[in-house]
Amino acid sequence: MNTLIVAPNWIGDAVMAQPLLALLARNDPQACIEVLAPPQVAPVFAAMAEVAGVIEAPNLRGRLQLRERWQLARQLRGRYQRCYVLPNSLKSALIPFMAGIAQRHGHLGESRYLLLNRAHRSGKARHLPMVEHYARLAFPAQEPIPAGVPDPVLRVAPAQIQAARSRLKIEADAPLFVLCPGAEYGAAKRWPARHFGALASMIANEWPEAIIALLGSAKERTLATEIAALSGQELRNLCGETSLAEALALIAGADAVVSNDSGLMHIAGAFDRKLVVIYGASSEKMTPP
Repeated sequence: MNTLIVAPNWIGDAVMAQPLLALLARNDPQACIEVLAPPQVAPVFAAMAEVAGVIEAPNLRGRLQLRERWQLARQLRGRYQRCYVLPNSLKSALIPFMAGIAQRHGHLGESRYLLLNRAHRSGKARHLPMVEHYARLAFPAQEPIPAGVPDPVLRVAPAQIQAARSRLKIEADAPLFVLCPGAEYGAAKRWPARHFGALASMIANEWPEAIIALLGSAKERTLATEIAALSGQELRNLCGETSLAEALALIAGADAVVSNDSGLMHIAGAFDRKLVVIYGASSEKMTPP
């Protein structure tokens, strides 16, 4: 059955949606799963084995833009028999409805009674970890979610890892230790820069052959510069210098990762890296790696 996934807008949520896709593929091995995703999360879905294709759509988060949604819906009409709408907003359910997709699954969210015809009432799902919150959409609404939901898994080809290292001038066989000091919503979710700096200094002294890289977006570059200065070591400040696809490849080949609760943390967990996560204002019970 041709299946469309309407992706969430955040990197971590995209990673935590992967077990849903794994369950859908397990339940219907002939399913062709494609994902409608904004550019900022499209590379995450491209790293999922279950995904046959990613359709990049403009990021319409927070804006109604009915004309743009209608035009996109027309392009999708007739291609899919079912759809899973992962964001909870009413706007995110408009495109599948306009495209005439027969089965439209999702949590009710913003009272989407008319837009979803396979609706799950959020209820207890609001208190489930996000992986289970998404995964329960693979089962009928009245059924409890079974035990043993798989963990998120991502994969990239070794050639992608080598290409990212080559462009960023990181030796192919060098040990790589990745620090991810950023997090959305400000300092409450961030381990202080002085602690990242002290940790980087310890790593450099005890593991001198390792390359220590700081990964994140351009807005975290100043923070990473501060950490490098506090460490007194030669760190590679790659914040803002990589695409998300390159960040995935670097993390996939990393020997260890230390991160705040962030999208890059979820990526490291899905690649099964050696990982330490520092939680601040968020809960490890809701969004564990």
